[in-house]
Amino acid sequence: MDGLQAIVAPSGPPLNLGNISTRGLVETGDQVLIGGFAISGTDNKKVVLRAIGPSLSNPPFNLTGVLADPIIEVHDVKGVIGTNNNWKDTQQAEIAATGLAPSNDLESAILLTLAPGAYTAIVRGNNGGTGIGLVEAYDIDPAANSTLTNISTRGFVETGDNVMIGGFAIAGADGSAMVLVRAIGPSLLTRFAIQGALADPTLTLFDGNAMQIGFNDNWKDTQQADIQATGFAPTNDLESAILRTLPSGNYTAIVRGNNNATGVGLVEVFNVQ
Repeated sequence: MDGLQAIVAPSGPPLNLGNISTRGLVETGDQVLIGGFAISGTDNKKVVLRAIGPSLSNPPFNLTGVLADPIIEVHDVKGVIGTNNNWKDTQQAEIAATGLAPSNDLESAILLTLAPGAYTAIVRGNNGGTGIGLVEAYDIDPAANSTLTNISTRGFVETGDNVMIGGFAIAGADGSAMVLVRAIGPSLLTRFAIQGALADPTLTLFDGNAMQIGFNDNWKDTQQADIQATGFAPTNDLESAILRTLPSGNYTAIVRGNNNATGVGLVEVFNVQ
């Protein structure tokens, strides 16, 4: 996804990145939700990509202002390779068989078999609609000799329920992975000419028990030498990064603007082991 990046390599038993998701405010233009991911290895990988909106208003989320009718569009380096508005319109039986069918007919899903390479999933609102949306990637072929890597999501960071929330899972028994989690903002303007970039992002990392296990505002404040040694140090001092060795489990990274600032931000996770 062009905003949550995660690369997870094994330490001990094999680890797989089985489920990556990011929730954020879906606007229009440069402020849609853009998810980027890569597949590394030798085998093709079967994945389900979803764009969720209406069901976020139901328990356990109970959110207001959700994206009423999301559309998902998948790109490789050459162009569009798949698009869906309502998931039952195409591949209904195949998607239902995975156990990952969206709970609302207006939500979107695509089942694809992808060769190793880089891909982007873009979530927009139908007819220019806006609201809180969720972009997700599921690995439904964990036995293949390939893994989901380099996962990232870019979107508009607001306040309250409209901050950017990235989730990733490290799967595998008794394993661990060293990951670098980043929150990027200012360099989106200087490097990619994205207007309205988040000027000063903060990053908070939680484990699967909702316990905070890390916080950073400016990446040089802590772990500067260790982060530089990974080769993935942010290019702007106001951007955020956390380096952690994490056991198998579920994790959440939340990106906010310092002093409740808003703007376009990017959340990423890199495997640096």
